[in-house]
Amino acid sequence: MIAAFVALGANLGDAERTVRLGIDALNDIGETLLIQSSSLYRCAPVDAAGPDYINAVAEVETKLTAPALLAALHAIEQDFGRERPYPNAPRTLDLDLLLYGDVTLATAVLSVPHPRMTQRAFVLRPLLEIAPDIAIPGHGLAAAFLPQVAAQIIQRLSKTA
Repeated sequence: MIAAFVALGANLGDAERTVRLGIDALNDIGETLLIQSSSLYRCAPVDAAGPDYINAVAEVETKLTAPALLAALHAIEQDFGRERPYPNAPRTLDLDLLLYGDVTLATAVLSVPHPRMTQRAFVLRPLLEIAPDIAIPGHGLAAAFLPQVAAQIIQRLSKTA
């Protein structure tokens, strides 16, 4: 089993409910087990327009390869009505594979660690809530990047479970 971390976000419809259901849906992925999830967080869109996002991070353990896990995440997004009309469009549900064990991978379809995770408070804060000592392969401790995102406004809402 490989430990992987998934970022969840939504800003269309009942975003809080959708993120909670998205977390639950991670347990429905074959050969994958939901280990824990962060609180929900609210933040303004980054590099995009639209309503505020609700975000969380979940840890799973999986026997799937990173590309297979990404495909399963995309299938969940589709189940929740995700459309991709243009880059950074508002989303019913967005699932990003942040970390997959200590693997570093860059293909046309998948990059892990996620290439912008160190630049986003809405990723770092919930990630560090559930894995305070986590290191990002090739970058060092995730906590070291918090000062760089300190100006990004993010509000902790509630625990997901």
